[in-house]
Amino acid sequence: MKKHLLLLKSNLFSLFLLLLMAACQGELKQAEVLDNPFSGPSPWPEIRKERINKLLPQAMQAAGVDAWAIVCRENNNDPIAYHIGGENAGGTALFLFFLENDQVRSLAFSPIGEATALADLKIHDEVIPVERGNSAIADAAQFILSKDFQKIAVNFSEENALADGLSYTQKLTLQKVLGPQANRLVSADDLIYEWLAVKLPAEVEIMTKAAELTSQWQYEAYAEVVPGVSTDADIAKFLKNKMEQYGVTDAWNPDQNPNVNSGPDRGHSHATDKVIMPGDVIQIDFGIRVWDMWVSDIQRFAYVLREGETQAPDSVQYYFESSIGGNRIALAAMKPGVLGYQVDKAQRDWMAERGSEYVMWSTGHPVGYVAHDIGPNLGGGLLPDPSVRPSAVKPLKEGMLFAFDGFHAWKLPDGGTKTMSVEETAVVTKDGARYLIAPQEELILIK
Repeated sequence: MKKHLLLLKSNLFSLFLLLLMAACQGELKQAEVLDNPFSGPSPWPEIRKERINKLLPQAMQAAGVDAWAIVCRENNNDPIAYHIGGENAGGTALFLFFLENDQVRSLAFSPIGEATALADLKIHDEVIPVERGNSAIADAAQFILSKDFQKIAVNFSEENALADGLSYTQKLTLQKVLGPQANRLVSADDLIYEWLAVKLPAEVEIMTKAAELTSQWQYEAYAEVVPGVSTDADIAKFLKNKMEQYGVTDAWNPDQNPNVNSGPDRGHSHATDKVIMPGDVIQIDFGIRVWDMWVSDIQRFAYVLREGETQAPDSVQYYFESSIGGNRIALAAMKPGVLGYQVDKAQRDWMAERGSEYVMWSTGHPVGYVAHDIGPNLGGGLLPDPSVRPSAVKPLKEGMLFAFDGFHAWKLPDGGTKTMSVEETAVVTKDGARYLIAPQEELILIK
């Protein structure tokens, strides 16, 4: 009897080991299949340092400022804090950047209890501990006054929320401690614009990988559609599951990402329970945020074949070809020195030639840290005076990235409007612009 029990225990243990090995192999296979480019530690800490060292001096020179002062604090922090190393501020701290021999130097005036950890990040040339009971703003002011800076940028702006982080009381305090030199405070609007609008090659590479996944998942989502059964919300759910699987988040408001629309135009909206039917043109507008820092924004279009169809009707194919044609024309217009509205105007001329209905949206927008990032607006091409939209008369520069649509809109039988707006992302180079990933060339057909 004991021998049988020992044999049974041995067999059970062997079975347990086999099941454990099978589970481990299954996990390994799943990990191999996933091939997640964003599973490792974020490269942001090193990229942030490089942005400060390489891009900030150029931005300060372009904005015509000698110094830049950012006040950070806990719970109601400056929106630019994460870009300059002030995201962990507890008590009030002041971060000062200034030009010295065409290079940028940085000092952080930090409460003493946080100074050690801040110095460990090795972002700033020097972290100056502020003793308990003292004011970081007052201590920094003594240094600022000794340097006799002529223009000191601080974060207040009427146009740019990212450049408007200085509170009213912080500004009053700065003005008080600077005394007569307070009149040298200027808006950091231009400085932050010049700095954030340009991305490093390493950032372009990250956004390329994000765009690849964003586009790939949309093709996979379309492959799951069952006409007459699947809904727009089902596609959205598929893409949300992909995001969860890869550990990425939404590029914009989660309720409207992705925007899936198989009916008349709904603009920026949520995916509904509309059932996808033969003859529908489907739009997916989708973006992901990777490493909690960089975002993508890509649109892909599909057509649901009717019974007996092997390709889209000539009319739908025409709309699609008009859309990608407008996108290609916009890309060709994107060169350093070109103004934002001129890119939009190039596509608007094409749309008129192709007989498109009016489309209210701009051809494109900067993309990077948010879906609608800082930089020139690719819009205003039909305005009598594009300068009424200041961002539309800003020049494109090397290193800027844009998400931009190719448009063609047409009237539906019920009086509504449908718009093709195949959206790609491109980076401006010294010679022009190039797509980050292969653009959509053919309309996706769903049987």
